[in-house]
Amino acid sequence: MKEIKSGHTSIYSALIANLLIALTKFIAGGFTNSSSMISEGIHSLVDTINQLLLLYGLKRSRKPADAYRPFGYGKELYFWSFIVSILIFGLGGGVSIYQGILHILHAEEMGDPTWNYIVLGSSIIIEGTSLIIALKEFNVLRGRLTIWDAIVKSKDPSTFLVLFEDGAAVLGLLIVSVMMVISHAFDLPYLDGVASVLVGLLLVCVSFILARESRSLLMGEGIAPETQKRIIELAEKDVAVIKVDNVLSTYQSPEEVMLMLIISFKPDLDTEDITTAIDRIGDRVKQEFKLVQFVIIQPSANKITNSI
Repeated sequence: MKEIKSGHTSIYSALIANLLIALTKFIAGGFTNSSSMISEGIHSLVDTINQLLLLYGLKRSRKPADAYRPFGYGKELYFWSFIVSILIFGLGGGVSIYQGILHILHAEEMGDPTWNYIVLGSSIIIEGTSLIIALKEFNVLRGRLTIWDAIVKSKDPSTFLVLFEDGAAVLGLLIVSVMMVISHAFDLPYLDGVASVLVGLLLVCVSFILARESRSLLMGEGIAPETQKRIIELAEKDVAVIKVDNVLSTYQSPEEVMLMLIISFKPDLDTEDITTAIDRIGDRVKQEFKLVQFVIIQPSANKITNSI
C-alpha cells in the first residue's frame, strides 16, 4: 500500500500564478473586446477559487476526531475536491462555451490585440512554470508508476488536481494564442468565439476526469488487492486463525484507512483466547501498514454461534 502524499507546494504556486493572471486577462479582454481572453480570465479565476477550496479542504481534513466525527474529518478533502471538479465544469467550462457561442453568433471586430499577445505570452510563461512545479512534485510522488496509474492509485486528490488544472491552463492559452493570430491575420473575428468554445470544451473534459476520481474517493475506495492479499497472509499466519472470510476497507483520508476483517477462528478457543488473538492480529497489521489507523476484527458468524 504505497502512500502518495503531496507537500502541496504546487497548490500555493498555482494560487499565486492564477490570481495574477486572472487580473491581467480581464483587463486585456476588456480593452480589446476579446471573448476568448475574457474566457481565459474566467478560467484563471475559477482555478484561483479551486486552489483556495483545496487548501480549505486540506485544513478541514486534518481536524482531530471528536464526538461527532469519531473517525476524523479526513473525507472533507474528498468532498471539496469533488466541488472543485464541479466548479471547473460549471463556471469554467459552461461560462466559456456560452461566452464563445455569443461571440460566434454576434462576432465583433477585435481591438488592437497587442495587449492580448503580451498577456498571453506572460501567462504561458507563468502557467508553464506552475505546471513544471506541479509535474516535478507529482513525479516524485508517483515513483515508477505511469501518470495515469498514479492518479488512479493516489488517495490524495490535491496531488493531481493542480496538475490537471495547470495542464489545461497551458493548453487553453496555446489554443487562444493560435486562434487569435489567425483571427487577426485573416480578419475572422468569429474565431475568437471559437477559441472560447474550445477552451470551454477542454475544461469540461478535465472536469469529468477529476469528478470521476474525486467521486470514487468520496464514495469510499478500499485498499489495493495486493495489500488485501498481504493482510490476509498476516492474519492467517496466526495460530488461532483458520481463515480470513472477508476484508472490508475504506480510506478515511489520504493518510488513514479503516479496516474490518471477518475471521474464522479455531473452534476450541474460548472468548479470552479470541480477544487476545484479535489484539495480536490488529497490532501486526498496524505495524506493517502505517496507514491502517482503525482495525476492526469480527469473528465469523459460525464461531459466534458455536460459542453460544
